[in-house]
Amino acid sequence: MTAVVRPATVDDAGAIGEIHVRSWQAAYDGLMPADFLAGIPVEDRTAGWARALRDGGRVLVVADPEVVGFAAFGPRRDGPDEGELYAIYLHPRVWSRGLGRLLHVSVLESLAASWPAAVLWVLATNERAKAFYERAGWSLDGGSRTETIAGGTVSLEELRFRRPLP
Repeated sequence: MTAVVRPATVDDAGAIGEIHVRSWQAAYDGLMPADFLAGIPVEDRTAGWARALRDGGRVLVVADPEVVGFAAFGPRRDGPDEGELYAIYLHPRVWSRGLGRLLHVSVLESLAASWPAAVLWVLATNERAKAFYERAGWSLDGGSRTETIAGGTVSLEELRFRRPLP
């Protein structure tokens, strides 16, 4: 079967929650505290994604044949009339198979239907993600921020990328 990108449904929330946690644990190993990564509850992420999908959140999944990745996107949360790629994650077992590129192209098409440009935020120390986005036409635009998560116990230094949309 060939991989398919499609809109997510509430029924996909369990797979999305699992992918979200497993991808964080693999991608951020050594970049975030190990105890924090080990303690991320899949159930909490699943509930959050189910809520977002019920509320009309824009989420695409890639299935090959089961759901192995997802991307969330919508209007830019902190600025002008642009789109934003909020999240794009694949289960680590399917990394480097081209599924991320396939999902990313679909997200760009969806964003381009509503906005002339888009932004995304990347953990400053995540070299793999920065290289992926640069290869896909995104450029650092000078924006940076510090996010805190886990009740203020984990700080994330993030960099903003921007690109015009096709």
